[in-house]
Amino acid sequence: MTELIARAEKGATLSIEELARLIALENEEDCRRLYAAAYRVKENLIGKKVFLRGLIEYSNICTRNCLYCGIRRENSKIKRFQLTPEEILSAAALAHSYGYGSVVLQGGERSDWQAVDFITEIVGRIRQQFPKLGITLSCGEQPLEVFERWKSAGADRYLLRIESSNRELFYKIHPPENNFDARVQSLLDLRTAGFQVGTGVMIGLPGQTPLDLANDIAFFKKLDVDMIGMGPWLPQQEAPLADDSPETPAKAARRFQLGLNMIAAVRLTLRDVNIAATTALQALRPADGRELGLLAGANVIMPNVGNVEHRSDYQLYDGKPDLDENAENIRRALDLSVAKIGETIAYNVPGTPLHYQRRF
Repeated sequence: MTELIARAEKGATLSIEELARLIALENEEDCRRLYAAAYRVKENLIGKKVFLRGLIEYSNICTRNCLYCGIRRENSKIKRFQLTPEEILSAAALAHSYGYGSVVLQGGERSDWQAVDFITEIVGRIRQQFPKLGITLSCGEQPLEVFERWKSAGADRYLLRIESSNRELFYKIHPPENNFDARVQSLLDLRTAGFQVGTGVMIGLPGQTPLDLANDIAFFKKLDVDMIGMGPWLPQQEAPLADDSPETPAKAARRFQLGLNMIAAVRLTLRDVNIAATTALQALRPADGRELGLLAGANVIMPNVGNVEHRSDYQLYDGKPDLDENAENIRRALDLSVAKIGETIAYNVPGTPLHYQRRF
């Protein structure tokens, strides 16, 4: 195992089976070596710095009915909301005042023209008001012409998670109306439109294997993506998938470990992409989940800058952190926790992925 990790750190191309061995690691010492190797790769290529994305959850209205999601169309137990343009601009202004180099507009998946026009207007207004602020969208599948509109309005990057690149597993966690090939085509269209392209998966899904996760990394590499946003799967009480696999502390701990292993394996394989330390890690380990993600090779964190009023209505999974913390308290805690592990927050820079920069 030591030899395998050393080869990966040097940039050797590992087989799917070798990647799966890294992802499946449970031995504490082997995991420590894996994370240290991935961290050295990050440090050498990107530095000991963290890019921040101010997260704005602008709407929980969704036309999809994914079996794992708390804002799925058929969940009647949540209060639906959509922020006004002024509320979104206020949140963007707050992120800018904090020195966050970028914002993320994240909402339920809609492709009607009213929703498309709304995002076009918001992106344009943010770009006009804050010319240097990075703008990331996470608004689901769209036709190529919509991606092109949003790119022209001023958006820089786009996150569209595949959730699993295993076609069979994809259909186990999505209703038949979701189409695997359409999802992949949207990722290809994002590149055509000129976006910095991000995708990701859930880690530790029922029925998922380390080999599946290794193939997910191969999928990321094949699509030549610039950003990875992935985290442990967390059950949601109003989503059908939660009923199929009752939660236990042992399962949660193993998914957390798999999450760190995947971050490290992605860093060792894809090298110069941006990797997020997601809130799912923080949900499983509130004290240090995201920080351990950074030490395993991640370099992006997305603190919430939205209004506390709607946080409880945007729970994709149970146990979402910071539901009652205002953006200022989140920022202060983040400053302290990042400094404690020897990392530096890169304020007032958009944090464009090195992988994307090298393409040009």
